[in-house]
Amino acid sequence: MPMQKITPFLWYAKEAEEAAAFYTSIFPDSRVVRVNAMQAESPSGPPGSVKVVDFELFGQPFTAMTAGRMDPFNHAVSFMVNCDTQEEVDRYWDGLLQGGGQPEACGWLKDRYGVSWQIVPAVLLQMMGDPDKAKARRTAEAMMKMVKLDIATLQAAYSGNTR
Repeated sequence: MPMQKITPFLWYAKEAEEAAAFYTSIFPDSRVVRVNAMQAESPSGPPGSVKVVDFELFGQPFTAMTAGRMDPFNHAVSFMVNCDTQEEVDRYWDGLLQGGGQPEACGWLKDRYGVSWQIVPAVLLQMMGDPDKAKARRTAEAMMKMVKLDIATLQAAYSGNTR
């Protein structure tokens, strides 16, 4: 199988293996592929202390590294999970909040490692992109009032049926 040209790479102070196991427990078609300990001295520590973890989420390759403190995760980069049903929204939202994650506004959350995620119903992007500006505006206004996104409420706003 050819290597993907672009792979998200996440730097953790010390939790790369733990984080990869956590994420792969939440999403289907996910697995830890390998864990390699760097066998050379590095600025991050002695041989064996830096670990690189290759894993897949929904079949998408990711790499994580345990290499000591560096820059913290922030909102400038997030992972958007497109969900087909409210059940998916609920499952991924609840899963990523386990163990100390923090819910935020408009479908955003930070997991217990500080990584930002957007748990988004796929239909939201269609509704907000509707050429009917009134429908798109009502949808966006409803979304702006939410923490976890609710498909039925978004659809009601889109249709003009307030709940």
